Formats: sequence, structure tokens, C-alpha cells
Amino acid sequence: MLFSHPEFDNHEHLSFFCDAETGLKAIVAIHNTSRGPALGGCRMFPYANDEEAVRDVLRLSKGMTYKSALANLDLGGGKSVIIGDPRQQKSQALLEAMGRHLEGLGGQYIAAEDSGTSVPDLKIMGHHTRHVAGVAYRTGFDGQPSTGDPSPVTAYGTFIGLKAAVRHKFGSHDLTGLKVAIQGVGNVGFRLARHLKEAGAELWVSDIHEDNLQRAIEELGARAANAGDILSLPVDVVAPCAMGAVLNDRSIPGIKAGIVAGAANNLLDRPEHDALLKQRNILYAPDFAINAGGIIDVFYERTGGSPDTIRAHVDTIGDTLAEIFTRSDRTGLPTGEIANELAEERFKKHTTGASLAPERLSRTG
Repeated sequence: MLFSHPEFDNHEHLSFFCDAETGLKAIVAIHNTSRGPALGGCRMFPYANDEEAVRDVLRLSKGMTYKSALANLDLGGGKSVIIGDPRQQKSQALLEAMGRHLEGLGGQYIAAEDSGTSVPDLKIMGHHTRHVAGVAYRTGFDGQPSTGDPSPVTAYGTFIGLKAAVRHKFGSHDLTGLKVAIQGVGNVGFRLARHLKEAGAELWVSDIHEDNLQRAIEELGARAANAGDILSLPVDVVAPCAMGAVLNDRSIPGIKAGIVAGAANNLLDRPEHDALLKQRNILYAPDFAINAGGIIDVFYERTGGSPDTIRAHVDTIGDTLAEIFTRSDRTGLPTGEIANELAEERFKKHTTGASLAPERLSRTG
């Protein structure tokens, strides 16, 4: 039964969509809309089975509720997944079919890019739905032209959060010589690596795609690491920037770093792994706090906001994490539990009258 699924958390909506002609098999989950319409990425991944896909979309959609609330955005939490290999099974017809499905949801859920999808993919979906985001050309938060891809802002926000963790753990603002192991150097991970390289950090990287790995080695001077060893390297920080649930019973005992701070969603395999990290004196930057840059960027694309406004909002990620770390030290509670409490205070007590209307957020860019 879905309602007894371990990842079900009073989700408001779950829909399954299949299109035999294009091969599309997709799931959309809406967790909570108390602050506003649900906005979250559309992921395409070759899940091993349907159960794995359902688990992922339930976890990810809940994470988006907490992420938006913690970032003080008038948005709810949702996510979608397409079951399939994006490098082999993605097609224009499949993306158009996905767009038709999204339109049928009437604006309850607004899709953005995610792992396995891109801005051009969302634009193809946008031929058949108004309910896509992160597709508008504009001046980005860094003053450079932006295609709508939120990856640069996600990476920048993760960098800001990682620096906050280093300050709290090691008492230093200087990243020179800091040893960082990055798991996954795709759109976000590579940009995070570049920020760290420019700040003087030493990098170790892994990725399932050889071209991503070689780019990091050639352009940033990073050292390649075995994918199975990346989280257990003797470094200062490990930054998981690929798939979730990598902090688990197997990986946590082997972590030698003092900090875990990465851009991937749902890093904890189970909630109790939060406490296990604290018991081992590993400072964990909760993923939905540190990786909120992308959703902040998409929010301002939809509602209006200058590059300076976006950067200032993303910079508050460091302040939020500093508060989480301090409260964790004071109370003895794990950082993830503190972050959950802060987010729940914001979305459970939020009145719907203060939220943005769905039509304002779902216009095409």
C-alpha cells in the first residue's frame, strides 16, 4: 500500500503516467502546498525498479517542501521522475508527452531541470504546458547571461554553505589547502569544484561518466578517485553532488572527513543517520539547507528579482547553516533534526493567504 510506504509523509498527490508510444514512464509527487504551488525538478534516471523510483520521488518532493520553507520562499514541495537512461532513452516525443502530463495537473506542480534533464528539455515540455520553470533567458546572479539553468546558483550556494561549515568546524575563513572530495562533477559538482579551486582548495573527484571526470582533472587539476572510495578519503570535507542516500550504514563508519557538505538531495539514507554523523563528530550540512540556491534562482525568475537580490538571498544560506550549527551545539541535537524543525515551523504555520497564486508562478518564460 502506498499510504504505508516508509517514505510517504502525508503527500497531497501522487500520479503515475505511462505513454506507450514514446516509452514514457513518469511519476509526479506533491508533498505540501501550504506556502504555495509545488515546484521541483524533473529527474530522469534508469531506476532499477519501480519501487526505487517511488521511493526517490517521495523523498525528493518532501525535501523540496523543507528546502523552500527553510529558504523563506512562498513555494510548496514537489518532484517528478522519468524512469529511463537520459543518455539513451530521452527523445523529443517523450519530453512532449511529459509536458502534456504536467499540463493535466493544472498548475499544482511546476517542473524545473534536474539530474538527467536540461533547460532545452524543459523548453520542449513547455510546448505543451505552461507549468515549467527555469527556462527564461536573463542576466544571471553573477551578471552573466543565463539560460535559466539553476546549476550555477546551486553550486554557488553550496560553496557558501561549505564555507560556513568550515568556519564552524575549523574556525577558519581561508580555504587554502583545504582537502575536499567531491562525489559527482556534473553541472553542479563541477561548478562547486571550480569555486573551491579558485579559493585554494585541493580536490579529489569521482563520477560515473568519464567525460565529467576528465574535465575536472584537465581544467581544475583535480585528482581522480575511485567511486567506491571517494567518501572515505582522508580529507577535510566530503561533498556528495550526485545521487542521494549515500550517507548510510556502510559509508558513515568509513568517513574520515570532519565535514559533509554537498549539493545532492536526500543524502541521509534514513533519518537516524543524522545522529550517527553527530556521534562521530562529523559536521553535516543538511542538504536541503545548503543546496537551496537553485530553487531561489528559479523563484526569482518567475516572480522578478535583480541579480543583486538573488545573490543576497543565496548568501543567507551561510547564515541559516550557521544558525543550525550553533543550535545543534547548544541543544545536542543533530543538525538535520534542527533544520527540519526550522523548516516545519515555517511551512506548518504558514497561512495560504500569504502565498503566491499558482498562475503567477507558472507562466512560461
